[in-house]
Amino acid sequence: MSHIPLLNLENAPAASQPLLAQIQRTFGSTPNMFKAVAHSPAALKSMWGTFAALSAGTLDAQLGEQIAVAVADLNACTYCLAAHTALGQKAGLSLEALQAAQQGESADARTAAALHFALQLVRHRGQVSSDEVQALRQQGFDDAAIVEILAHVALNLFTNYVNVAFDVPVDFPSVPLSTRR
Repeated sequence: MSHIPLLNLENAPAASQPLLAQIQRTFGSTPNMFKAVAHSPAALKSMWGTFAALSAGTLDAQLGEQIAVAVADLNACTYCLAAHTALGQKAGLSLEALQAAQQGESADARTAAALHFALQLVRHRGQVSSDEVQALRQQGFDDAAIVEILAHVALNLFTNYVNVAFDVPVDFPSVPLSTRR
């Protein structure tokens, strides 16, 4: 049971209602995470706006979902792990690729470098070295893409914390956390 009530179109603040309607149209239903965040129209606008902005960025949907899965697993966020595993499969990733991403791994060197960097950001609270940034450049990431990797991590920290702190019920098919975090 969530630590805060989950809101819907009928009982959400007026400023959250148009965003919830848009989220419902996008997903076909309103995921519980957004129902929890709907208490604050500003937070909902920030979260939804960041999802939209990053979906139009330079990183493809598959890499964005792999980053989300890796960060969710590291933070033991079962909600985000389930959601982004489903979204990753919808984006064309295999279950095996998503399971590897949970552990920060990929058969693709470029993706593996991005996952390593994302997890270093989380583990070391943003304290990364110039060598770690250079490792991304060596895999073909330009500065815009490197900033977007960081933005994906930041968004996922926000969503992970919402779901873990408020114990938001998972409304996607359950996925087990990896044993290596």
